[in-house]
Amino acid sequence: MSEPVFHMISGGPRPVAPFSHAVETDGWVILTGQMPTDPENPDRPLPNGIVAQTQAVMRNLEIVLQGVRLDLRHVVQCRCYLTAFERDYAAFNETYQSYFPTDRRPARTTVGVTALAVGALVEIDMLARRP
Repeated sequence: MSEPVFHMISGGPRPVAPFSHAVETDGWVILTGQMPTDPENPDRPLPNGIVAQTQAVMRNLEIVLQGVRLDLRHVVQCRCYLTAFERDYAAFNETYQSYFPTDRRPARTTVGVTALAVGALVEIDMLARRP
């Protein structure tokens, strides 16, 4: 087993807690859950609604993936957290699925939670694998 590598991505989203953007070991890359913040203006108010917030989270995850020289094709698993599960689940799914071809969707768990950092409606973390 190789020693883990702790990645902080230049130009990546500002962490909302003490963590690395990603940790890599033995070809596995674990991405910390991302919020719908704007990396270029992290103090800007969050986008309105689940669709806009899901798009922002996915952009942030793509930034982290690009920072470790990967992309969404390398993602094998996602965990998704929604603060308004019943209200937002259908719109979240519609938006989320647009990022993956139907024959390459990662394994996924989606959980309803009572709250997320920065008042977000959605957070997603990922597990990716190097080819």
